[in-house]
Amino acid sequence: MKGLSRRGFLELACASVATAALPRAAAASETWSSGSERPSFALPEHAVDCHMHIYDDRFPVAPGTKLRPPNATVEQYRQLQTRLGIRRNVVVTPSTYGTDNRCTVEALKRFGNDARGIAVVDTSVTDEALHALNAAGVRGIRFNLSYPGATTLEMLAPLAKRIAPLGWHIELVVQGERLPQLERHLAALPCPLVIDHIAHVPQPGGAASDALRTARRLVEKGNTWITLSGPYVDSKTGAPGYEDVAPVARAFIALAPERMLWGTDWPHPTQTSGKPDDASLVDAVANWIGKPEWQQMIFVTNPTKLYGFEAA
Repeated sequence: MKGLSRRGFLELACASVATAALPRAAAASETWSSGSERPSFALPEHAVDCHMHIYDDRFPVAPGTKLRPPNATVEQYRQLQTRLGIRRNVVVTPSTYGTDNRCTVEALKRFGNDARGIAVVDTSVTDEALHALNAAGVRGIRFNLSYPGATTLEMLAPLAKRIAPLGWHIELVVQGERLPQLERHLAALPCPLVIDHIAHVPQPGGAASDALRTARRLVEKGNTWITLSGPYVDSKTGAPGYEDVAPVARAFIALAPERMLWGTDWPHPTQTSGKPDDASLVDAVANWIGKPEWQQMIFVTNPTKLYGFEAA
């Protein structure tokens, strides 16, 4: 090919052969979800998946990043949406891209008004950039304090003050064991706080942990939301029921169903040895919630309010 070096040609040829050799089963697995059936629980109309990611190798990864999953595209996620019976979703910039939100913004353009976004910024972000993200559909910023990276605890208060006038919130992912030492910082935020992945309450023994007690106090203050997502990350008992995580999730739900959210965590980037069954995860969360009026609240009403979707 004109303009392609001999080495480049060989690499392209090898890649083409490798791709051609992939069996159909491997190609199907690229939906990044095991199973193929619909959930037993029918998600209500206008349900919102509040936590998912898009990965695209056209965008450079941040130096030193730990998670570098394969591409997980808008088209692949739409297959999952069809299977689960949902249209609305929240695209969260993953740690892979640092403070580069271009992958998320492009995905928001393709999803249209059915999607909102969560960006990652540091204190160098300009007001102009924040307003541009807001126009793109971003409604909050993420702090991943689980790993050293783009954001730090010292940035939390100044950035929260800047995003509060936009009506945005802070989305936090952090080990549950660290919540007690972070409590005073989180309780003082001038904007809503969303704690991801059932607050990462550690197992075993999470139902009696300081992490759960801290998260409950934050929720009781009225400004903190919990995302019911990714139970596989902390569970020791595993699928399908995640019996150790279930009491923790039910405790949060009973405490404040009006501030619970649900998310798939697709494409499950921390799960490298096998992806969970997203339909089974929906059924598990719906079972934890139990009451139909709470299911409507958590799957539809709460996220519609928090992320500014058009009311059903």
